[in-house]
Amino acid sequence: MPTNPPTLGFLLHDVARFMRKRFEQNARCLGLTRSQWQVLAFIAPNEGIHQAGLADILDIEGITLVRILDKLEARGLIERRQHPTDRRIWLLYLTAAAHPLLARMREIGERTRAEALEGVPDAERALLMQSLSAMRRNLVSACDLPPCSDHTDEARHG
Repeated sequence: MPTNPPTLGFLLHDVARFMRKRFEQNARCLGLTRSQWQVLAFIAPNEGIHQAGLADILDIEGITLVRILDKLEARGLIERRQHPTDRRIWLLYLTAAAHPLLARMREIGERTRAEALEGVPDAERALLMQSLSAMRRNLVSACDLPPCSDHTDEARHG
């Protein structure tokens, strides 16, 4: 019985899942969870961001982020500073101790990407990045449109 090739969505999900799994295997020695290193990676280029803004970027609930931040703060990797004019807002910064850890995470990320792309010629790598970037742009734009189900329901009932 012939098997159907995987769909694009399934293949993208599976590749992303295996890349995360391999990164986690390689990064286990750092003693961070995937959520923790993801938070550090997003704070690094956005130092001074407030907690709610970071939760939006990461697409997680605020309370979930607070728990992760508590653990990172306890490890001395981040600090929270009060907003200068709004005492309800906390701004997030990396500590000096986080920078060597981020450098190691980048090295592990590079190694993981190299493992994933082994045997893929440079021209195909460039085309893959162009195609995925175009797909991302298309989907970002599409997410601003009403869901297709609204149109389908109108067609069925209209």
